Amino acid sequence: MFNLFKKNPAAEQSPNPQPSFTERLKQGLAKTRKQFGSQVAGLFNGGKIDAEVYEELETILLTSDVGVNATANLLADIKTRVKRQNLDDTAQLKIALKESLTDLLLPLQKPLLTEQHRPFVIMLAGVNGAGKTTTIGKLAHAFQAQGKSVLIAAGDTFRAAAREQLQVWGERNNVHVVSQTSGDPAAVMFDAINSARAKNIDIVLADTAGRLPTQMHLMEEIAKVKRVMDKALPGAPHEVLLVLDANTGQNAVTQVKTFDDALGVTGLVLSKLDGTAKGGVIAAIAEARPIPIRYIGIGEAIDDLRPFKVEEFVDAMFD
Repeated sequence: MFNLFKKNPAAEQSPNPQPSFTERLKQGLAKTRKQFGSQVAGLFNGGKIDAEVYEELETILLTSDVGVNATANLLADIKTRVKRQNLDDTAQLKIALKESLTDLLLPLQKPLLTEQHRPFVIMLAGVNGAGKTTTIGKLAHAFQAQGKSVLIAAGDTFRAAAREQLQVWGERNNVHVVSQTSGDPAAVMFDAINSARAKNIDIVLADTAGRLPTQMHLMEEIAKVKRVMDKALPGAPHEVLLVLDANTGQNAVTQVKTFDDALGVTGLVLSKLDGTAKGGVIAAIAEARPIPIRYIGIGEAIDDLRPFKVEEFVDAMFD
């Protein structure tokens, strides 16, 4: 068995200076910025604010996956700011847009606090390929860096590859992984939570099998898994994290609604932002179902999963 309290060598500081998080965030959002920031930069290069400018801005927002409703509300808010602040030049619109985006996204900026319970049980859900397994590995690393002990529950009993991936992450992070080669995923959760209670573990990261929102029998199954976790530890899971692949764009909004209806999602992880031009979907999520975004994934490195900070994110979207 792994030593759950052994210091993780990956947490040691590198002697080579690393780019700041702001720099890495800008690098990670390069494709979104190219799609969004470069277009608005051309729009905001001076000139009269008129209907044509608003129409062009609307097109930019829609093509950046901001979504129809969020785009309409952003435009209405920007027009109000223009009138209230007596703005008359498109160069001034950039500040108004950044302020409107920031205000829209601020309700999503709520860090995950895990001190209320021990163990603090985090259930992760999402469609196949969203990045749940990688997210679990990165979360384990992040919590260990905070001095917390971690246990992983391999609740995807359908895919051997998922269990194997978690075992690799467990070995890399020196974390024990509770798994079964077959059987009921709810039983894995029950065993993992009891094990964590016996060993006084701080954090349980509970994986679940990927499923599409349209697979209603699988959505019912994951709801059952959640109920079993509550039986093992009343109140668990304390956080239900939905992992979303940013590349899915507007489909992510549908996933949020469906998984939230089935599970009561309490937090989101937006993965693979570094590989997509659709980072604007965060605004669509904020408009449709403002569930806190706990973390964003901006790269493949183990520490490229970071808490969502609105002002840094909005700044990184612009040139």
